Amino acid sequence: MNVNTEIQHSLNDLIEIARDGGDFYTEAAGKVEDSELSTLFGQMATHKRDIVAGLSADVAATGGEPAEHGTTVGTMAQAYTNVRAALGDTNYEYVSQLEQAEDRLMTAFKDTINDSDTPAAAKASAEKYMPRVVECHNIMRSRKEAMKAAS
Repeated sequence: MNVNTEIQHSLNDLIEIARDGGDFYTEAAGKVEDSELSTLFGQMATHKRDIVAGLSADVAATGGEPAEHGTTVGTMAQAYTNVRAALGDTNYEYVSQLEQAEDRLMTAFKDTINDSDTPAAAKASAEKYMPRVVECHNIMRSRKEAMKAAS
C-alpha cells in the first residue's frame, strides 16, 4: 500500500465514524421533544458534517475517494437507541447513546494519532480536528451527567 492509500484508508475510517455521529444527531434532533436538546443535537450534527467535509477534502487532496457512508456499527447503534427511546426516557436515551458515539469517535481519532503506522499527513489531519472532537465529547458527557444527577 502506498502512502496516499494509507492516508485515505486512515481518514476514511474517521469519516465513516463522524458521519455515523452526524446522522445520529440529525435523527435524534427530530425525535426529542425538548427544544434545547433538539437545538444542541442540530449543532452537534453540524460539527460532524464540518469534520466529514474537512477530512473528505484531505482524502481528495491525496487523489482518493472520500467515504460516502457510515458504518454498520453506527447504523445498528442508532436503531437500538430508537427502540430503547420509544420504551423509556427518550431524552436521556439519546444523550446517553450519543455520548457513546462521541466516545467511539474520540477513540478512533486518538488511535489514528497514536498509531505509529499512521502516515504523518493522516495524523496531521486527525490532529487538526481533535480539539473539536474532544469539545463535542465533553459537551455530551456533561449533559449526560447532569441529566443523570437530576433524575
